[in-house]
Amino acid sequence: MGAMAILRLALVFSIFTSLSLTRSSPSPSPQLQIVNAERRIDLNSHIVKVFLTLKVENIGESPASEVLLAFSPTEADHLALVKAAAVASKKKKKSYLPLDVKPINLVDGPNGTKYYLVYLLKPLVKGEAISLEVLYLLTHSLEPFPVEISQSESQLVYYRDSAKILSPYPIKQQATFLKAPTSRVESFTRVEPTDRANTELRYGPYEEQRPYSYSPVIVHFENNNAFAVVEELVREIEISHWGSVQVTEHYKLVHAGARHKGVFSRVEYQSRPSHSGVSSFKHLLAELPPRVHSVYYRDNIGNISSSRLRTNRKKQSELLIEPRYPLFGGWKSTFVIGYGVPLEDFLFEAADGTRYLNYSFGCPLGQTVVDKLTVKVVLPEGSKNPSAVVPFPVEQRFEKKYSYLDVVGRTVVVLEKENVVPEHNSPFQVYYQFSPIYMLAEPLMLTSVFFLFFMACVTYLQVDLSISKIKQT
Repeated sequence: MGAMAILRLALVFSIFTSLSLTRSSPSPSPQLQIVNAERRIDLNSHIVKVFLTLKVENIGESPASEVLLAFSPTEADHLALVKAAAVASKKKKKSYLPLDVKPINLVDGPNGTKYYLVYLLKPLVKGEAISLEVLYLLTHSLEPFPVEISQSESQLVYYRDSAKILSPYPIKQQATFLKAPTSRVESFTRVEPTDRANTELRYGPYEEQRPYSYSPVIVHFENNNAFAVVEELVREIEISHWGSVQVTEHYKLVHAGARHKGVFSRVEYQSRPSHSGVSSFKHLLAELPPRVHSVYYRDNIGNISSSRLRTNRKKQSELLIEPRYPLFGGWKSTFVIGYGVPLEDFLFEAADGTRYLNYSFGCPLGQTVVDKLTVKVVLPEGSKNPSAVVPFPVEQRFEKKYSYLDVVGRTVVVLEKENVVPEHNSPFQVYYQFSPIYMLAEPLMLTSVFFLFFMACVTYLQVDLSISKIKQT
């Protein structure tokens, strides 16, 4: 009897524990359904862009103020950015109202499903529907196959996904479209109805799909676009109240496509540019701020002259950089870009006297993925109470840097983020307090040094003259 009682107590405790865990991370509400869903997947570059259009309807009794987005564990690992907007139609014009999107942990997601929560501007009452536009970007999702190619071969890649949209809600009707760069599609999984026309592949329409419906598919196609990945980028932005902002960027670039095999022939590469090394790249375009000056581009050997700068006083300047050699799959290049910009274009003063830097986060190189980005903002010596405002989650810390004539050192605001894409090129702000009296510190120190040196020279001359007179007498 004692053993049976203990067994019953253990069973009751386990049930209570499981119920408590379920309540702490509730399942998605079944009161929503997706009336129509359309997904368009852009595979033209190595950054996969997915555009998702949803018409969500509330079929429950209580209002709904959030909508859940579901992602498979593989997608979640490669997810770089998620954006959502509500579609508001006025007559024939459409307007898009941005919505907040945040990740949420639900322990009871099937097969490790990950979730993001979209916050609606106003609750959705019973019988009401809303149209949502969702954009999410995936990096490192294209798998080269074969993994090694020669100089004369094209690059083929695998893309893995589901023909049906993964969702915690039932979907009445849906369709998925995949857009390849070229019409060369070696193979693809069929989940009827499936249709292909030139570079576009369509899965669906599928009707009356249950929550978490999933049909894995693989598409094998040609993609010779530049798989430019910056393994590590360190951007140092140094503020000087004497009139300029100096920017130094350290790049570790790699071609993340199919690895190059065999011997590289520069003669073949230059004589047959349309057939030789079609998946390689030999130049990149960096978008720099307007009114940029003192631009340099160098590597470990020295300055690289094969770069061209196009400046524009009102819009962005463009720096076309060309490494010393073209980059094939697996090849790497390390280089530095530096430039200066006017202080008045990026440093401002708030009403309470607080100063703030308004600059662009992200990587200036177009169509590149940055595995790890570190932005260091070096504040003037004497700055106090620094803080950063970034429109997306980043890791933040503070450091100290000592330069010429520094006494207490300069505060450095360090911002770190992984898996950065061009859509992260958004303005961020660094606020700090600064007293103008600190601007006199270095001139006073220089003046004091020159004064002491002058007094030392005068004293030496006086002593030398005194010794000469004594010897004469």
